[in-house]
Amino acid sequence: MDITQILGYFGALIIGVVLGLIGGGGSILTVPILVYLLFINPVTATAYSLFVVGVSSTFGAIQNIKKGLVDFRTAIVFAFPAFIAVYITRRYVVPAIPSEIVTFGNFTLTKDIAIMVFFAIIMLLASISMILTRKETTQTSKDFKFNYPLITLEGFVVGTITGLVGAGGGFLIIPALVLLAKLPMKKAVATSLLIIAIKSLIGFIGDVENLEIDWTFLLSFTTLSVVGIFIGSYLSNYIDGKKLKKGFGYFVLIMGIYIIYKELF
Repeated sequence: MDITQILGYFGALIIGVVLGLIGGGGSILTVPILVYLLFINPVTATAYSLFVVGVSSTFGAIQNIKKGLVDFRTAIVFAFPAFIAVYITRRYVVPAIPSEIVTFGNFTLTKDIAIMVFFAIIMLLASISMILTRKETTQTSKDFKFNYPLITLEGFVVGTITGLVGAGGGFLIIPALVLLAKLPMKKAVATSLLIIAIKSLIGFIGDVENLEIDWTFLLSFTTLSVVGIFIGSYLSNYIDGKKLKKGFGYFVLIMGIYIIYKELF
């Protein structure tokens, strides 16, 4: 095992630690770690990422359910169109993308490059979401209006994006739950983990039918991430995750810019 592989497995642990500390965002690192440190092609990496994200989010969701923080009605309304969209995207859309999309002079936009650039754009959006602080909502039951059509539409859009890049999409889900379902921030974060778990694992089923999965590697990588979650959860008793979130957001921003530069130039 060379140094990059060691760093790759260490990265799996870091993914979990970040998730445990700040409650999200760590999954955005999964694809870059798999592609650039463990040299897995982007299509397979996004598939593996769905599994890692799905399993990791499940552990977080179980903890939140025990605390009574999950809004099941909102989770079901959002998750149903999301998992349909992510399954269709992984099962049919991703395999249908041609290996060479378009050529500009000496540059050829391949499927792998397109996926990584689109992923980097999602990283940039996620970083902005982490850097900017959100105000806690103080919505009461009197002015509550559950917006079913928009939540369903948002679920479908997030599911499609998740299917393409293999990331959880919490930075898109949480604002939607706050604005459309009128959930307080703490409940929105907790509910988003359940939604991410459901749609990621069902989306991964679409990949099992298309790709040859290295289960030994995937399960060992995922196990390290889960161990990292418990470490991060323990450290969160001593470290303020909110203060770390903005710093991590800047790190993700730099990573996103680096990926775009690396893939295009």
